[in-house]
Amino acid sequence: MDSLGPRIKELRQEAHLNKAALARRVGVSDVTISYWESGAIKQIGHERLVALAEALGCPLSRLLEGEQSGRASPLYLRRYPPAPWQDRHAGRIDLTFELVPDLEWEGDCFLVTPAPDESFDFLSPGDLVALAPSEIFRQPGLYLIEQAGEHRVRYVTQATDGALQFARQGSEEITGYTPDTKLLGKLLARWQATPF
Repeated sequence: MDSLGPRIKELRQEAHLNKAALARRVGVSDVTISYWESGAIKQIGHERLVALAEALGCPLSRLLEGEQSGRASPLYLRRYPPAPWQDRHAGRIDLTFELVPDLEWEGDCFLVTPAPDESFDFLSPGDLVALAPSEIFRQPGLYLIEQAGEHRVRYVTQATDGALQFARQGSEEITGYTPDTKLLGKLLARWQATPF
């Protein structure tokens, strides 16, 4: 996979934008655009990536994956099963260090977004999530779970006795594991949609 810097330059040129015009649209300096394109700055914040994709007029998946983006189109997360990656056309993505510097995860990963008519704790409409299928707890964080036959996003931790604990957004109530609960995947990164 080619690196992010040359892809930014290629997409900028396709959009017929000079560095200054792109910088204005993203809200950074043209020097920053130069640093991104040359690879001098390797870490670009999630919010800037979303703004960059919008300014370039391309899906975030194309910015992240290049021409291979057809296999990494965002999958719709819906309230009811099956999980989005169970679609035979689902394409996995590769997360690079530039996108998620602290990532310590190996295995499949999919780009997921809430379906237009669906809502989930911790996710807003338009958010993009890198989600790794996993039925086992590996570390505290946001997980996609199935509970009572529905998909839900919960903050999952482990109690001192080893029992899993589930928390909703904006609630101090913590619920424990029930027989109808199963982990489906871990949210590795989130790019929030921001209005311009």
